[in-house]
Amino acid sequence: MNRLAHADSLYLRQHADNPVDWWPWCDAALREARQRDQPILLSIGYAACHWCHVMAHESFEDAATAAAMNAAYVCIKLDREQRPDLDRAYQRAQQALNGRPGGWPLTVFLDPHTLLPIFIGTYFPPTPRHGLPAFRQVLDGIASAWREQRDAITRQGMQWQGWLAASDDAVGAVGALAADPVAQALAQIEARFDAEHGGHRGAPKFPQAGELEWLLDLAESDRPESAAARRMLQTTLDGMARGGLHDHLGGGFFRYCVDADWGIPHFEKMLYDNAQLLPVYARAATLLQRDDYARVVRLGADWLQREMRLDSGAWASALDADSPGGEGAYYVWTPATLADALADAALRAQATHDFGLDRAPNFEGHAWHLRLADGATLVPAAGAGQSIRHGLLRARQQRPPPARDDKALTAWNALAIAGLCRAARALRAPDLLPAAEAALAALHAGAWRDGVLYAQADSASSAPGFLDDHAYLLDALLELLAWRWQTRDFAWAQALATTLCAAFEDHGHGGFFFSTTAHATPLGRERGFEDSSQPSGNAVAASALLRLGHLCGEPRWVDAAARAIQAGLAVLAAYPAAAPSLLRAWRAWQQPEAQLIVRVSAQEQPDWASALALAPASLHTYVIPVDAAALPPALAARAAVPGGVAYLCTGFTCQAPITRPDQLIAALAAASP
Repeated sequence: MNRLAHADSLYLRQHADNPVDWWPWCDAALREARQRDQPILLSIGYAACHWCHVMAHESFEDAATAAAMNAAYVCIKLDREQRPDLDRAYQRAQQALNGRPGGWPLTVFLDPHTLLPIFIGTYFPPTPRHGLPAFRQVLDGIASAWREQRDAITRQGMQWQGWLAASDDAVGAVGALAADPVAQALAQIEARFDAEHGGHRGAPKFPQAGELEWLLDLAESDRPESAAARRMLQTTLDGMARGGLHDHLGGGFFRYCVDADWGIPHFEKMLYDNAQLLPVYARAATLLQRDDYARVVRLGADWLQREMRLDSGAWASALDADSPGGEGAYYVWTPATLADALADAALRAQATHDFGLDRAPNFEGHAWHLRLADGATLVPAAGAGQSIRHGLLRARQQRPPPARDDKALTAWNALAIAGLCRAARALRAPDLLPAAEAALAALHAGAWRDGVLYAQADSASSAPGFLDDHAYLLDALLELLAWRWQTRDFAWAQALATTLCAAFEDHGHGGFFFSTTAHATPLGRERGFEDSSQPSGNAVAASALLRLGHLCGEPRWVDAAARAIQAGLAVLAAYPAAAPSLLRAWRAWQQPEAQLIVRVSAQEQPDWASALALAPASLHTYVIPVDAAALPPALAARAAVPGGVAYLCTGFTCQAPITRPDQLIAALAAASP
């Protein structure tokens, strides 16, 4: 066993019996590298990553390769989910140095004295293939360069620092929008749209949740582009839900598909993907009047609670791509396993047709990964289809399951809390909320310590929270406050907003850094405005601060949001389709969203229930008890009156108080488009 044996990361523990003398990322490891004057070999990955497992088996478990690593390097293994700031820093370096996106595993060779990259790649095979050098060749080459070409490495480091400074200056430039970013973004999305299968053309094929949310906004609008947005939205949602990206038996979506038609996935399931797709399908179910989309949401929410829920009430971060029997073994089928699962011949025949098992095998030439054939029902509500699903799921649950990474990550749990709340609002389904409440309680108990938010709720050694932790949780708190008012959560939201502005804001250029100075992130603190697999922390922070600032009557939070959006205008001017969450924040800044504030007692609330039920899901509605404590002055001024009162507000301005439910019904009707 090496130093990783007792790590609080499953990914690190997976490497505890490697012959590599691994260190975790820590001051002692960095000090050791400086004292030895040896390069650092930093290997970044995560527990559910298929190619991380492949490189581990091929290289890190090989005694000769490990000996070469131990002799020439201080080797550090990093879980990218625990230190996303380090991962983002070196992914950015990979993009700059190699001109293409990175991925995992990320293999980084660092100067121990500056932590600047010497060389970066991703997966390296044990022997040269597919244009990649063997990992041993890379090890030998970097070690030789460190011994014999130190001056060149130093010059490269200086050039890299200059590139960083220029890059940061470019990001810091405040731009102006020369054209309508909505039309420009739609044109950019259309240019890469797969009209047959949905999503982006080509392979691999990833769900783009932020883009889909933005298309939903556009489809619900009265803009002339709404019809095109609706068409692309429905094509994509159908393709994802009917194809192999969707788990038709257990619910939830896999990370991505390796082909262009949503056929075969890499089989990891990530909490953050499913957190974002739940409200997308819920909103689309209402907009497009698709009951089958609503059942996709229900199935996904059931999966969260059945397979991802931890004892604390929070959710685990991921299910592994690999199963004990090999990649996909838990999920794929053969005629024999189908017959064992479904004894009834009629059900077996229907399952064979519905899932395309009467065609050639689609998984490695010998098995089938389930995807729906034309005419088959997406998530049957009842009948034979439901019997088939239950029978196959029961049989599958007898197989050795993929490993689950039980880290309770604050940011990802916050995304799921907010996602469930939005899905519940769109579907008018309050029964989805207890799971969100339980996860929030787990974050409060485990991640919120002495007024400081930490990035992991179940780790005493967790790093302090990053931008995404604070921004996503602030957004989640506002979503739950809109369902039920709780003084503790309102105070928590204000504390997070204060920290965002005090510890993360770039007071020189606007916007928010991903990390604070306390994180000591190498290569400088990064500000990102584009969405990746998760929404931009800057965009979510700006949207949430706008919402909270208008609710509380706090210009300082609205101004911080405005500065962040202005700092991102250069991104919106150049390629707005890459920043759909920022586009949504920009729209909320340009046209402040309406808020409905209702002050009623518990006894009065039933009298207002029918009127409140007519409030559209897009209207931010807060029912605040008359005895609510610790309200800021502007919110307290929206005072309670006997019988109840409602205030319909936009920005900092409210209409005249509404003192009867029938008046509220009329006001909502007048405000609807």
